[in-house]
Amino acid sequence: MLLYAVTIFTSSFLLFLVQPVMAKQILPWFGGSAAVWTTCLVFFQTALLAGYAYSDLAVHRLRPRTQVQLHLVLLAFSVAVLPILPAAHWKPAGNENPSWLILGMLFATIGLPYFMLSSTSPLVQAWFARRRPDASPYRLFALSNLASMLALLGYPFLFEPWTPTRAQAIGWSAGYAAFVLLCAAAGWRSVAGYTASTANDGRPGTSIHALEAPPTARRQLLWSALAAMGSVLLLAVSNHITQNIAAVPLLWVAPLSIYLLSFILTFDTARWYRRPLFLALAAAAIGIMAWTLADTRLTHQLGLQIAVFCIGLFLACMFCHGELVRRKPAPAYLTRFYLMISVGGAVGSVLVGILAPLLLPAYFELAAGLVACALLLFWQVRRDPLVFRALSGMSVLVATSAAIWGIHQFYEDTIVTTRNFYGVLRVLQVGSTDASLRRSLIHGTILHGTQYLAPDLRRSPTTYYTASSGIGRLMESIHPRLEPLKVGVIGLGAGTLATYGSRGDVYRFYDINPDVPVLARRDFSFLGDSEATIEIALGDARLKLEREAPQQFDVLAIDAFSSDAIPVHLITSEALGIYLRHMKPDGVIAFHVTNRFLDLVPVVEALAFERKLEVIHVVDSGEDALSSKSDWVLLSRDKNLLAKPLLAEASQPIHTRRDWRLWTDDFNNLLQVLK
Repeated sequence: MLLYAVTIFTSSFLLFLVQPVMAKQILPWFGGSAAVWTTCLVFFQTALLAGYAYSDLAVHRLRPRTQVQLHLVLLAFSVAVLPILPAAHWKPAGNENPSWLILGMLFATIGLPYFMLSSTSPLVQAWFARRRPDASPYRLFALSNLASMLALLGYPFLFEPWTPTRAQAIGWSAGYAAFVLLCAAAGWRSVAGYTASTANDGRPGTSIHALEAPPTARRQLLWSALAAMGSVLLLAVSNHITQNIAAVPLLWVAPLSIYLLSFILTFDTARWYRRPLFLALAAAAIGIMAWTLADTRLTHQLGLQIAVFCIGLFLACMFCHGELVRRKPAPAYLTRFYLMISVGGAVGSVLVGILAPLLLPAYFELAAGLVACALLLFWQVRRDPLVFRALSGMSVLVATSAAIWGIHQFYEDTIVTTRNFYGVLRVLQVGSTDASLRRSLIHGTILHGTQYLAPDLRRSPTTYYTASSGIGRLMESIHPRLEPLKVGVIGLGAGTLATYGSRGDVYRFYDINPDVPVLARRDFSFLGDSEATIEIALGDARLKLEREAPQQFDVLAIDAFSSDAIPVHLITSEALGIYLRHMKPDGVIAFHVTNRFLDLVPVVEALAFERKLEVIHVVDSGEDALSSKSDWVLLSRDKNLLAKPLLAEASQPIHTRRDWRLWTDDFNNLLQVLK
């Protein structure tokens, strides 16, 4: 028993530890987009399905000794792809489909090891059931999910803050090699215990459960539907909560850990899933999540959002997985049971990660998922007492009403919306008078620029870029020059910074989202009205700058936002080295670090300190009608420039943190910068 348990625990620990390890390695290549994690989950769920299908076929089609021999051969081949370090040729050039590129890279880098890990839990449980036909193997599935959850929770607290990314990948590879030895031992042990008394047809547990009929197609379809519902809610909730802070493992793993916890509890023992209690709680949770999602006044109340959706996800998954366990088959059919669960998981991930961005104009999949979950709950209690039917019916009504109201709220004042891998963009037009009429570009829930349409205001910089902001004060301080300026901007938005351009100036904007330049030129006039020459480079700014000849920028503004923060790969020591290569000797690098939840000022100051640069933190309180509260950190080799009165009068002291480790491509610690 111990050998089987250790093998399953190790495989599941590595199976889920590799998910944030791989996602963090490739996150910088795709602009730090939260969709990277969703796309990775599609691959992981699909690979899990392939592993479970292999296990089911092996158990039911091959003799025990042949199963083990085939598995050992595949394990040996899987070791050959180690270590799991993605090759540089997978970096995007800027014109590829990011989803297919990520899926291809994952398949080439970890496809076979992940497939082998995915097949381990059901296959080893089958080996155990064959050797111990009187014992139930289902508690090993709970152990599997416990190991998975420990890996996920351990990553942001034990691995990510202290271990460089490359070392994480190499360490995981060493752990995988140890797992191969364990799995080989478990396989040969199961063959050694294979006797004629357990060999009726090679299936686990046949001698004990021969009287149970095979599961019907309807029963198998229900298994997949319940598993798919949990998967849909997992991905949709992950998308929702990562939009408002940053695409970081700390926020990725919370929903996935909750999802796994529900598997652990429901598969451990029947006493955890108290059906009447969880049916009522799930019905209430679905309604509360639906209305919290629809109420735009609650959008940026992060504590409330995380509490509501994490608790709600747990209760909904307890319902889905608790109902799964109530309908589990005898061990003779356990590999088919796990196969149908993985089919549902893969279907749910594809619906949210692949089809939703193609078919839905905005993040409506969470609202749709809550309605679907309410309907599934109603179906499951259709023969239960009236009180449960009434509660589930009310849940359907509330979720549907909230979804309709939320869609109405989304389209109110919206004149155009578009969606792709990098998120949802929409243009709002509001204002009741000519003076107040304005358009705003929104990415997810984050403002990326506003323009007033009145002729006397349309060329005025607004929001984070007004004359009172850090970047505005900088532009006003350096503009009276004889020679034209060359300004680089990472993050186009509505193109507001182009308002500072004069004849002869060159403003070069970098943006990874191909839809942004289209909206900036069509629905806003900042670019068209500017006297400067406008250039737009499409693709990840850092990758573009790595490949370009020195641009000789007077100013380089780092203004790209993924969710509500600068993507981490744009705020590391290596990134700053790339920026400096493109600057004039007296040039200024301006980091826009406005954020409700993360204090990035000490991080940027530490980068400046390492390079012996002058640094100043300029704060705009946002009291002007056109402005928003903003924080800009300016870096330069020129001490006199940053000491100019217009900048100095708005500067704030920086609380330096010499005890913090410098952020690099291999290391960052989001826990330290949480406000």
